[in-house]
This record gives sequence, C-alpha cells and structure tokens, in this order.
Amino acid sequence: MKKVEADTLEEAYQEAATQLACSITDLQYEVIQHPSKGIFGFLKKKAIIVATCKNPVVTKEETTASVSETFPTQEEEVASEILSVVQETVVAEELIVESVTVETQALETGVVVDNFFAVDQDEEEESIEEESVIYDELALMIENQIKDLLSHSCFDIDVVEVDVRDNTALIFIDGEDAALLIGKEGYRYNALSYMLFNWLHTKYELFIKLEIAEFLTSQQEMIRNYIKPVIENVEKNGKGKTRSLDGILVQIALEQLREAFPNKYVAVKTGREGNKFVVVNAFNNKSHA
Repeated sequence: MKKVEADTLEEAYQEAATQLACSITDLQYEVIQHPSKGIFGFLKKKAIIVATCKNPVVTKEETTASVSETFPTQEEEVASEILSVVQETVVAEELIVESVTVETQALETGVVVDNFFAVDQDEEEESIEEESVIYDELALMIENQIKDLLSHSCFDIDVVEVDVRDNTALIFIDGEDAALLIGKEGYRYNALSYMLFNWLHTKYELFIKLEIAEFLTSQQEMIRNYIKPVIENVEKNGKGKTRSLDGILVQIALEQLREAFPNKYVAVKTGREGNKFVVVNAFNNKSHA
C-alpha cells in the first residue's frame, strides 16, 4: 500500500503506478483528499491517494532466484509446512483479536477510527488558525479597495467594514448619503451588489452579502412577512411560488424558502417576459423519489 501526494489526481495515479511498478489500470486506490486551488493562492491542497496494485508484477530477478533455489529434502518440506501452518495460525489469531478489539471500540464510541487516515488535532487547529488569518488579511484588503472606490464617488460614505467568513464577504457600508447609494426601490443597491459580486467572485471566488445602512435587514424582514402565505400554501398543497421579484429580493426569498423547506426543490425561475420568481415543489423530496 502506497500513500501518494501530487498536485493533481492524474499525477498521483501516475506516481502510484510508478512506485508500485504496475499499470494505472491495475491500480486499486482511494482518494483521501481532492486537490484545491485555495483562495488567492493560499490554502492550496494537494491530491492524496492510497493505492495498491491488483496484479503485482513479478520481476525477472525474483523469477530467476526462485528457479535457482535447490529442491528441499522431504524432512525440510515437512518442517516448512508445519512452520507455515503455525505462522498462519498465529497471524489469524492476531487478526481476529485485533478485529474484535476494533469492532468493540467502534460499538462503544459509535465511530470506526482509522489511524492511517486520522488528522492530527494540532494540525487541524493550526490549519483553522491559518485560514482565519488569511481571511482577515483578505477582508482588510477588500475593505481598503472598496473605500478607495467610494472615495471617487459623490456620496458621503464614512463607514466601510468587511469580514470574510465561509467563502462569503460580509460588507457593511454606511454614511450620510447611504440612502442615496441605495437609490429608489434599491436600483443603485442592486447595481453595486452586482458589481461587487462579479469582482470578488471572479478574483477571489467569494460570494457577498452587502448591507447598506439597514437596507438588507429591512428587505429580509419584508420578504419574511410576504412569504408567510406562500409557506402556508406549500405546506397545504405541497408546492407553490412567489410573485415576480426584483434584484436582491429574489435571492432573499430563495434563501428563506430553502431554509423553510430543506427537503423540497426550491429554485429561481424566469418567466417569458424576463420576470423572476421562486418556485417550491417536491421534485427533490426523497419521499417522492
């Protein structure tokens, strides 16, 4: 059994085949970790596999050595067979004891612990701390860039705060002209949100949540009150949909309905005239599979 690390799964397969001296098609492997590009060049993960060869290759030297051995005497054959039986019995007993011990521990703890794949707790905590530091540095970088962007506008904005958590940039903007930055019916908010998402998702693979003053909070509360009859209709009939929604309201309704119906199919649909709405049905419900 070989544990192999490489930048890609293809390279890991090739390296494992080289080390085991067999064809890639003869590999029997398990992927322990899939490769990841990370964020902004950090937290990059390599591909890790554990592999064995289904049909081990017998080398020419091994074959020659086997043929060149002298034939044992009858007494040596008997002694060898007895020794082999004793060794196999001892090994079998050790495997049985080990298996019973592992199964007992698994029943007691509810978890089968595989030390070969276990992650050291200190390493895991260190990885979490490293990720937190990188997120903090990334948040500060984004915050400074947004401040620079808004400094060239005509709006009086004096508060820009950014926090990055779970691949999402949480952006808070406030100031004397916050209402003007939102615009009538939120059209400026939608435009700014769309622009920031395209920038941050393309460059850092981040999603965003943009809060300007209390606009997002008020919109979430409004949608929460609006979808109450929608939720009641879905609970009664098993399906339902919202009216046409604009901009951020579609995303808010989608999130709240998915939270209300985690076992149903909840998605945004586009009508013939380009209007968007959220539908809920039993398409994804396991009981209807």
